[in-house]
Amino acid sequence: MQLKIQNGVVELSGEKILSSVNIEINDNSRIAVVGRNGCGKTTLLKLIAGEHSITRLDSDADSYFTVSGKPKIGVLSQMTFADDSVSMVDEIRSAYTEILTVKEQLEQAELAMQGEQTEENIKNYTNLIDTFNNLGGYYFEKEYEAAIKHFGFSDEEKHRPLSEFSGGQRTKIAFLKLLLSKPDILLLDEPTNHLDIQATEWLESYLREYKKAFVVVSHDRMFLDNTVNSIYEIEHGKTTKYAGNYTQFTVAKKQLREQQAKDYLAQKKEIERLKELVDRFKYKPTKAAMAQSKLKQIEHIIPLEAPEAYDMRTFHADFEPADIGVKDVLSVTDLCVGYGKPLSTVSLEIKRGDRIGIIGGNGLGKSTFIRTLMGQVKAISGEYRFAPRVSIGYFDQQMAQYASDDTVLGDFMSAFPHLTEFEARSALGAFLFSGESVFKTVNMLSGGERVRLALCKIFKKRPNFLILDEPTNHMDIVGKETLEEMLSGFSGTVLFVSHDRYFIKKIASKVLCFTKGEAQLYPYGYEQYLEQQKNTAVMPPEQTQRAVKEKKTYTTPAKEKAKKERAIKKAEEKIALLEEKLGGIEAELCLDENLSDYLKLSALQKEQEELSIELDIALAEWEKLCEE
Repeated sequence: MQLKIQNGVVELSGEKILSSVNIEINDNSRIAVVGRNGCGKTTLLKLIAGEHSITRLDSDADSYFTVSGKPKIGVLSQMTFADDSVSMVDEIRSAYTEILTVKEQLEQAELAMQGEQTEENIKNYTNLIDTFNNLGGYYFEKEYEAAIKHFGFSDEEKHRPLSEFSGGQRTKIAFLKLLLSKPDILLLDEPTNHLDIQATEWLESYLREYKKAFVVVSHDRMFLDNTVNSIYEIEHGKTTKYAGNYTQFTVAKKQLREQQAKDYLAQKKEIERLKELVDRFKYKPTKAAMAQSKLKQIEHIIPLEAPEAYDMRTFHADFEPADIGVKDVLSVTDLCVGYGKPLSTVSLEIKRGDRIGIIGGNGLGKSTFIRTLMGQVKAISGEYRFAPRVSIGYFDQQMAQYASDDTVLGDFMSAFPHLTEFEARSALGAFLFSGESVFKTVNMLSGGERVRLALCKIFKKRPNFLILDEPTNHMDIVGKETLEEMLSGFSGTVLFVSHDRYFIKKIASKVLCFTKGEAQLYPYGYEQYLEQQKNTAVMPPEQTQRAVKEKKTYTTPAKEKAKKERAIKKAEEKIALLEEKLGGIEAELCLDENLSDYLKLSALQKEQEELSIELDIALAEWEKLCEE
């Protein structure tokens, strides 16, 4: 056990934020903290990080915060750059201070042995080799190179100074450095926000292999399913622990509440039965003893609390288009989008009722395509045409930063001046703006509240074509599920950009995938898209043309599949052989007779390095074959 909080209470500015915190973090914990927006998830992370303190309870309950040893706790907000002039790759490498220090000591020890092969020099050298190997010294460079690539940075960018990167890019660099520094307890607050799907999948893979503990706050359900094995839910200020990932948590929570309700009702019924017996017989001399016995039985019963109701408050709207519109909604022909420099070219036809999810890496033109359709960015070439009677409801991801000194009610009524105040307040109430909250200024709202206000305006207009750019970024899970339900039942057309794979899977009937320079439409849902990407080898255009011309080369999908399977099997056999050889060398390095022989050690180490390089190449070839 590294850290434990029992019966913790957190008060900020006199207001109780968390009333009963119970959490335990062990050496290899994989924990998710979930709950509604504003429930205290980020506060809990700050409590673990030492930025907040618990308030001791006034009751007899044992309340404490204990930490074993001095675990290194890593938080993104604590990651700063000491020198903006250093290159991005050098800043990332600084996460490996311990490895780099041992590497330097190893080089010095090697020079010392070349000068004089004393027992002390040899022992020091072999000890440093073991330390370097245990720290991951032979693969740390491959690790950070892969991380940089998957986070969307090019080889050219990694050598640029930090001062040349945007704020968002600097945050990603700081995040990478935090991950690769491998703290004992890694605290992550919404780590997948603003990461594309490729980067999110790399992060999932990294966390699955993480050797230490991490605690993550996230509304990304698929990410939680793929990374954690325990869930702490914060509801009504209290934490409750559940074993398993997010999907398992939802099942367990439902079962727990059902059992609590059943036990509570059963106990209530039993107490009522005993009270009836006492009331019936307490004045009868022959039954008085029995009545007293039942009364004592009641007194000894520890009353169960009624299970608290789910916090399921969410927005809702009676949302159907005012005009269903025509069958052909949008035609896009060779539309080249970008800011001066082309990013992607898009051609597609959108029909009424289509729900098209736009996916792809950051910087490939997804949001630029949406802004081009909305007339905010001028097309480089090509054309697009909306059909008559198309009414658009547009959500821009920047709406979470929308600023106004007007009140929520005033802002809404200025958009719908024909509404009475009662009608406006009714519409706002459906999106959780009720009572005094309608008199808050827009500038006082959180990002999630501003998103709700924007959606309220959009849905009130009852458009037949929704164009949404990252609509769920500031939503909690209940909010996402609500929007999913609304969009699934919407009879109009939806075109949306999202990095939330679960949301895409639930909503998209078609997928528009942006890759470098082009966008390809897949006429089926996200799961089928993934299956197709996994099982189908997509040849480059020039190879496709060559295959059409070379008609003498007869082949079938079955033959092609068998050929690839043979190639994969051969690659796997090669990898197994190389790993076996490496294992043998590692065993030889530990033999006593070799530890005192500097020349033998050097030869074995050189062979080890060569085999490691050969293994890396073989693994890369195997990965390429599997991807195809």
